[in-house]
Amino acid sequence: MVINAATTDKDLAWMRRQAEGFEVALQVRDDLALIAVQGPHAREKVHQVLGGGESEAAAALDPFSLAELDGMAVARTGYTGEDGYEVMLPAAGAVDFWRKLLAAGVAPCGLGARDTLRLEAGMNLYGADMDETVTPLESGLAWTVAFEPAERDFLGRAALERQKAEGVQRKLVGLVLEDRGVLRNHQIVRVAGEPAGEITSGSFSPTLGRAIALARVPADTGETVEVEVRGRPLRAKVVKPPFVRHGKALI
Repeated sequence: MVINAATTDKDLAWMRRQAEGFEVALQVRDDLALIAVQGPHAREKVHQVLGGGESEAAAALDPFSLAELDGMAVARTGYTGEDGYEVMLPAAGAVDFWRKLLAAGVAPCGLGARDTLRLEAGMNLYGADMDETVTPLESGLAWTVAFEPAERDFLGRAALERQKAEGVQRKLVGLVLEDRGVLRNHQIVRVAGEPAGEITSGSFSPTLGRAIALARVPADTGETVEVEVRGRPLRAKVVKPPFVRHGKALI
């Protein structure tokens, strides 16, 4: 399991509490590192560095699957909406592997670039679009919850089923700004002229050349809203994320 680096301590504490009474042991692997390589040429660059049979094993991976190679694991996963790999390897060899990627033509990028990509891909960010105060049903993440088979029990199932039965009151939607401006986190969203929601993640989309956002709004919100930007109500279109996938516009 790869957990959010910013929430490591509380995540581990929560898992240890849940493990009490079961024959389960948690081992923190501080000896491992993770390098993510994402983009239209990411896979071929990683294959070039891996070489031989390891590159063939990686090339055969389906999306969301993982291969255990000699001394490392390669997963065809990521947090950008692009294709690529997340490579888990011994921390002692991470610098050497990174230098080989650079020599193969992989360019480093920072968290700002990654955040733009994940927003274009409609991917939630913990602490912004989701946290302990909202459920998957309010966060566009119902598809991640396995309600079937019906007898499958898990923490939170009763609360989610109760929320479904009562009717989910809020939803997470995509917004595309139609007026000039930039959408930012925490801006107020107006529905039928009244404050009714809030932007959870907002930025300028380099791929679309327009401002985009994720926003939590009432479940009955229609196709258009207004966003308060520096005291002015600006028009925005409600869309279903993702906005971009593999570099191509979807809206």
